[in-house]
Amino acid sequence: MGSQEVLGQAARLASSGLLLQVLFRLITFVLNAFILRFLSKEIIGIVNVRLTLLYSTTLFLAREAFRRACLSGGTQRDWSQTLNLLWLTVPLGVFWSLFLGWVWLQLLEVPDPDVVPHYGTGVVLFALSAVVELLGEPFWVLAQAHMFVKLKVIAESLSVVLKSVLTACLVLWLPHWGLHIFSLAQLFYTAVLVLCYVVYFTKLLLSPGSTKPQILPVSRITDLLPSLTKTGAFVNWKEAKLTWSFFKQSFLKQILTEGKEDMALSSEETSVLERGKDATPSEEDIAVAAVVLESLLKLALLTGLTITVFGFAYSQLALDIYGGAMLSSGSGPVLLRSYCLYVLLLAINGVTECFTFAAMSKEEVDRYNFTMLALSCSFLVLSYLLTSWFGSVGFILANCFNMGIRITQSLCFIHRYYQRSPHRPLAGLRLSPLLLGAFALSGGITSMSEVFLCCEQGWLARLAHVAVGALCLAVTLGTAFLTETRLIHFLRTQLGLSRLADKWT
Repeated sequence: MGSQEVLGQAARLASSGLLLQVLFRLITFVLNAFILRFLSKEIIGIVNVRLTLLYSTTLFLAREAFRRACLSGGTQRDWSQTLNLLWLTVPLGVFWSLFLGWVWLQLLEVPDPDVVPHYGTGVVLFALSAVVELLGEPFWVLAQAHMFVKLKVIAESLSVVLKSVLTACLVLWLPHWGLHIFSLAQLFYTAVLVLCYVVYFTKLLLSPGSTKPQILPVSRITDLLPSLTKTGAFVNWKEAKLTWSFFKQSFLKQILTEGKEDMALSSEETSVLERGKDATPSEEDIAVAAVVLESLLKLALLTGLTITVFGFAYSQLALDIYGGAMLSSGSGPVLLRSYCLYVLLLAINGVTECFTFAAMSKEEVDRYNFTMLALSCSFLVLSYLLTSWFGSVGFILANCFNMGIRITQSLCFIHRYYQRSPHRPLAGLRLSPLLLGAFALSGGITSMSEVFLCCEQGWLARLAHVAVGALCLAVTLGTAFLTETRLIHFLRTQLGLSRLADKWT
């Protein structure tokens, strides 16, 4: 695969991941707004916080390290050993689901059954859904390694849409089921997701006219199941050791970040570097990675700044429309404004850590684990202090500090990585003075608009406030289009509709 094709594939994979994240958030946002009209906020809170945290933590601890290690070696390898290693995520997921389920039921405070009924069933089904999703891990990694972008987009989008439809129908017809609604919908979501991957590979391998089976390391669907290898080793021990290194780091990261997901990209999904391929990467690899990294940094920065600048002025209005006075009064708007800043840092950190972890050697990953341990201790202390002083906002500020430190570490690594080359991908974090002025002007205008038009002046004033924001957003995006020509050219050449139609198959 040539460097330009790798560049295009990585860019399309990155964009699809970002678009999926936006789609999921939008669907969840609309769905929750609908559900709030039928179910209590206590049930919504238990689902969105406790049960979702159980599900995401189980998956993170069971598969994160395996994904990073198995996506770092490229497509040329003994895939039977890699697939055997990936199947170990299932028993590991069973262990974590049982252990964390016990913690959720025995150590954490159980909600009042009169207010939140069927809590125990919800814990069991959310933990089970995590194990079900792990059954598709070998299929997912194989698809990612061969950049089957369309499969990822269709599988995840279809699963989320069907889950949302099922949830809405059950809420409308059987609201008294409470947590059973969300538990069944979550289990249905993971089952559909895994089924999409299984059906796709089954049809692909049985299709005589397709060219894709020729590039796959398997010829039958049974080859994806655990099996003895020709070399006699059940797994690749180099990958296994790298997995252990990533597991130690992931465990610290989970404690450090409280299970929050990076907005931009899952680590390793967009890497164009292959760990351990050569002692020193080729100049072509370095150049391709620099182009992708610079463009993604610029895109993450622009997205995060847009959310931050306009989120400050429209947090109260969004909460008022979404949940009424229950959410828009009190500390709700302040929390959302603080989180807008956190989203900016999350976006940048998602891209920088993606590159850093892909380019690090095993020894560098092990050293970074100790840094993460020290950082986790400082984060816990700072969280306690800031929460004591500023309440819930303090916890978000502590997370912002944590993200800032992690971004700084990644930027230092990237700077050292490219200091002897002519490429400067960190230029993606620089914006033109004209665009910065547009962001600053938009922030000032929308803030003044909020003071005079929102949110006690009636719906006409609210609409005027929205119109002001839309005008400012149009001016800002127009300025970005005129000033960030390098990014626009990258997006046009790599993400053009014609090329997507040709290659997303």
